[in-house]
Amino acid sequence: MKKIIAVASFTAVLLASCTSKSSTPTAPIGSATSTAEQIAQGKTIFENSCGRCHKLPDPMAHTSVQWVGIMNSMAPKAKLTDEQHQWVYDYVVSVKK
Repeated sequence: MKKIIAVASFTAVLLASCTSKSSTPTAPIGSATSTAEQIAQGKTIFENSCGRCHKLPDPMAHTSVQWVGIMNSMAPKAKLTDEQHQWVYDYVVSVKK
């Protein structure tokens, strides 16, 4: 139940966030708490944990909303903590074209 509430809260914050994306990963979408260092850790986790089982998807191939579903599906399989889940999400939505 706690996890469902956390996911619902995260989704609500994500949907309520209508600000424009910045050009640096220090202001990621959906999180006001991830630092540049945490986002860098998210990149490392993405490459190592996700890449362990399959080819890495292009972060720009999905919207931030699509990434919510992808992350909610894949994070448990990768055994990510809630913090790691957030950092990976913040990394993939911070990647710019």
